[in-house]
Amino acid sequence: MKKLKVLFVGESWTVMVTHIKGADQFTQTFYEEGVKWIKAALESEDIEFIHMPCHVAMYSFPTTVSEMEKYDCIIFSDIGYNSIMLHPDTSQRCLRTPNRLECLKQYVNGGGGFLMIGGYMSFSGIEAKAHYKGTLVEEILPVNLLESDDRVEIPQGENPKVASRHTVLEGIDQDFPHFLSYNKLLPKEGSETILSFKQDPLLVLWDCGKGRTAAFAADTAPHGAPPAFLDWKYFPLFWGNLVRWLCKE
Repeated sequence: MKKLKVLFVGESWTVMVTHIKGADQFTQTFYEEGVKWIKAALESEDIEFIHMPCHVAMYSFPTTVSEMEKYDCIIFSDIGYNSIMLHPDTSQRCLRTPNRLECLKQYVNGGGGFLMIGGYMSFSGIEAKAHYKGTLVEEILPVNLLESDDRVEIPQGENPKVASRHTVLEGIDQDFPHFLSYNKLLPKEGSETILSFKQDPLLVLWDCGKGRTAAFAADTAPHGAPPAFLDWKYFPLFWGNLVRWLCKE
């Protein structure tokens, strides 16, 4: 059987720290990624995992449907609209470039799988700076997005509940661990909410054209996803099941 191939886009950042010591100061920068948990999980489920960090995606995210079709599923995690929409050839050199979100929509309608995972630069995002509201991405997602900052911080921790039994939960016979934050989403008519926090959804699924899409409102890296979830024994199976559903396997 052909191994499923996933393109995971985002979940990387650069941190700049300024040290002030009396009259003197200096700056250090650090590059970090939050992908190791889901990468290990999907690879353990025999799914090929290709990571494209945020700064690489600006240049290298596919610009044609045929390039996207090399992957069975595309996942966005903590990467904002501008990093995908504004190719540097356009934003810096005023050149015409393909609308990569239009290509993504065609990819999904033609049978591809698409998942967005929550975070400060997902959905609407912190201060609405992820900026997917009103875009082609919102059109293919199983949820409607807020026009404002969509973060819900739950420092006390909250455990999601099963809203609907589904094959994505097959083999998982234990309650889900707690989360510390998520993005507030509004399920579309015809979608199916599988997991939820009280009134807000955590996992929503949808058939979109010939493809399938999903929205996972929480993160897969700290702080929103604490060790209780990242080290959970069902973490690999859950993500493997979700990707297989998106790919109609």
